[in-house]
Amino acid sequence: MDAQLTAFLGVAAVMVALPGADFAVVVRNALASRSAGVATALGVAGGLLVHTALAVAGLAAVLVAVPVLFRTVQLLGGAYVLYLGISALRAARRRPGQATGAGEAAAGQDGGAHATDGTRRALRQGFLTNALNPKAPVLFLSLLPQFVPSGAAPLPRTLLLAAIVVLLALIWFPAVALLVDRLGRWLRRPRTARAIEGGSGAALTVLGAVLVAGTLPH
Repeated sequence: MDAQLTAFLGVAAVMVALPGADFAVVVRNALASRSAGVATALGVAGGLLVHTALAVAGLAAVLVAVPVLFRTVQLLGGAYVLYLGISALRAARRRPGQATGAGEAAAGQDGGAHATDGTRRALRQGFLTNALNPKAPVLFLSLLPQFVPSGAAPLPRTLLLAAIVVLLALIWFPAVALLVDRLGRWLRRPRTARAIEGGSGAALTVLGAVLVAGTLPH
């Protein structure tokens, strides 16, 4: 493994693991059930796959170069994250004794159809939270070219770097979901569950508001 690839692994691992909207949504839904948490994690990885594909295809450059398109994605992403945050805050206030994430149907009802609906909802939440993040295209456009060696064919190298990011996400976010589920007995205590629900809701609300306001530099 060359030095640049080793350095990229470290940078990409930090980038994926940094707490943000993705992390908050995975933790919140993992409190409801393990399947909801893992489904959310897979949805986040799917969103990253979209961003990396756009970057490799060069379409992300168009998004960044056209302010109207960038602002539209920023508004959509911010509004969705804001919606998730407000929903979490309302759930924490309304049901202080329960975990109430997207997988509530999967955790709280016996029917297989309800469990499937809850898992699909969690998968969709994870995907949209990441896919509608307007900062991801900027990050990939600025990061990936730095790790393409001079004289190397750009496309194969960029594809490799993109695959590494998605693979790291497939490892990290499901691991977070499984850890939350593992600690479920403690985390799902009424006070603890309410605090985590409220905390994740507050974080998502702030992130969504910042995106809608357009105050994050790009």
